[in-house]
Amino acid sequence: MHTTRRALLTGAGATLAATAGCLGSVTGSGGSSDTDCDLSARPTVESLPAPALGPEDASVTVMAFEDFSCPHCQTYHLEEFPAIERDLVGGDVRYEHHDLPIPVSQQWSWAAAGAARAVQDSTDDETFFAYAKSLFENQGSYSMSLVESLANDVGADGCDVRAAAANDRYRPVLEADRQRGLDMGVQGTPTVFVNGREVNPTFDAVRSAVEGAQS
Repeated sequence: MHTTRRALLTGAGATLAATAGCLGSVTGSGGSSDTDCDLSARPTVESLPAPALGPEDASVTVMAFEDFSCPHCQTYHLEEFPAIERDLVGGDVRYEHHDLPIPVSQQWSWAAAGAARAVQDSTDDETFFAYAKSLFENQGSYSMSLVESLANDVGADGCDVRAAAANDRYRPVLEADRQRGLDMGVQGTPTVFVNGREVNPTFDAVRSAVEGAQS
């Protein structure tokens, strides 16, 4: 894996600072003039379970904390996660996605995550992961029109997802997930835990930890 360094905390409960590719803002337009969608604000969502794959009663849980604007997370999600999903998830292994906006981008670390949670909330967890993959594939080109079109592509209501992203509808959910990560000692993204123990965000490391937990 190319991501050998991660964003570091500047103090307990403090703002995350980014290093080695997770620094600064990701470009992208937040304009709404290119849509006929109704973008009026709707009630915020206070709670939503973590998107997950695998059985709820699994004996092994893999938790991954990510920022949709972090290049390290893009590498992890596109190069490591597919093998984790294919070879490890299922049976007695459950995988959970958790949001931890550093934020790498003041806008898109939150907005992209909020869009993905809107997809989850209106469809299902499998569709969330399909949408998350599309977002990471387009990292660096985020825009509200992209958020909308990618949502339509996975069968979600693009207008609703765009409105959720534009209005921070899922901000309380993201804030709670972020705090959970900080409480667990997360110091950067991506951070992966297997049954509560932090491991390197690689397929080999996760597989080894899962096998150890199963033995």
